[in-house]
Amino acid sequence: MNVMIGLEIHVQLNTDSKLFCRCQTDYGRAEPNSNICPVCSGQPGGKPMAPNGNAIRNALRIAAMLGAKPELERPVFVQRKHYFYPDLPSGYQRTSRPLAKDGRFNGIGIWEVHFEEDPGRYELKEGFVDYNRSGIPLAEIVTAPDMRSPQDARDFLGKLEHYLRYFDAIKDEVGTMRVDSNVSIEGGPRVEVKNINSFSNVFDALSFEIKRQQTQVQQGMAVVQETRHFDENSGVTKRMRKKETADDYRYVPDPDVLPVFITKDEWLSVGKEVAELPDMRAERLVRQYRIGKDDASVLVIEKEFADAYESIAGQFDPQKFANWMRGPLRRKLNLSNLSFRKSGLTPKQLSELYGLFSSGSITDNAADQVLMKLIEALKQGRAATPTDIAKSSGLLKSADSSALKDACARAVKANEKAVQDYKAGNQKSLFFLVGKVMQETKGTFDAKEIAGMLKGIIIGST
Repeated sequence: MNVMIGLEIHVQLNTDSKLFCRCQTDYGRAEPNSNICPVCSGQPGGKPMAPNGNAIRNALRIAAMLGAKPELERPVFVQRKHYFYPDLPSGYQRTSRPLAKDGRFNGIGIWEVHFEEDPGRYELKEGFVDYNRSGIPLAEIVTAPDMRSPQDARDFLGKLEHYLRYFDAIKDEVGTMRVDSNVSIEGGPRVEVKNINSFSNVFDALSFEIKRQQTQVQQGMAVVQETRHFDENSGVTKRMRKKETADDYRYVPDPDVLPVFITKDEWLSVGKEVAELPDMRAERLVRQYRIGKDDASVLVIEKEFADAYESIAGQFDPQKFANWMRGPLRRKLNLSNLSFRKSGLTPKQLSELYGLFSSGSITDNAADQVLMKLIEALKQGRAATPTDIAKSSGLLKSADSSALKDACARAVKANEKAVQDYKAGNQKSLFFLVGKVMQETKGTFDAKEIAGMLKGIIIGST
């Protein structure tokens, strides 16, 4: 059966303050109902401020990224969308008319992009409402019903999230994207599934809903236009209410909020910021620096990560430097649960650290240690350079062959069983001995050099 899927995607925009007031947006770390004011909690007499300029600009960047056409030189009015639910303190949600329309992304049509305020958080089972989230700036992206399967939707959302995070347009937190899906089969009534909170749940919710509608049609039953909720515990959608239309929301212009005007200069400015999309940049990196496609795809996970690579790559072998950035550097960031953007690392520090490694001043093991110590220092707000860390930690590569010979001799003497195992043909025993020497010498000697010295001592003792 022919399936049509459209998505309404709500993304929290990357701003420090809410859309119509100065309350902070770090609601996840605040005590419930502590990060609110008369405006975002809908108290009588609480008048909204002008829309947050940073939020508007981020919404415009998203629209430009999606190839949408802006509403230039015409007022974009903020409207009141009326519905009654515990998480909406004023009884209406402030939402704008479209900032831009008619875009296309990853082969899917984009009907419109607009900005609005987030409702609060309502725990249905507990009956608890937290208004800290109320008023967080959102961009809503409405797609055409161009997706034909749950996998299409998952692919679209995956690429969309990558691009949004690449351009730092949305909050860098879990749950910053929420999805409503509209599903119909054989051109029948459209069923909306609300507030799906993860991409895996989008796939599961769509899979169930498509199967449910197909079964109804096969049994001769009519599919009802309605709004449903996905229960992630049971994996099924459940009816919430009859599907609303635009008239049900009683949209009216908000008399307390001045309209927003998008100038041509402003649109050109945001367009320049998103002119080179991540996939385009990855292709250019492959051509320009002659690196592998997989390397380029990792480099463009974050814009700042790719920027750092390009600012340094000319100083070293571009492929080897890409290998280091996507390998040891990326692993250490992941281990520290850090994005490059928030790590505090600078291109100058990376250039200095990789220069120490590539010149042979430190071993690969020592480079890993220096990197972790550097990340930790930056976390604590301490100034540090790779060279200073390498010197203070005794990690600069030693040229003292007598010190290495002594360390190897001690390892051979202290680990007789490993020595005998190696003589019997067990190569892993040699790796064990190398590890013991590297541990004693703090990684200041190369593993191959250590292995060669150990072999000489063992053979000489035979």
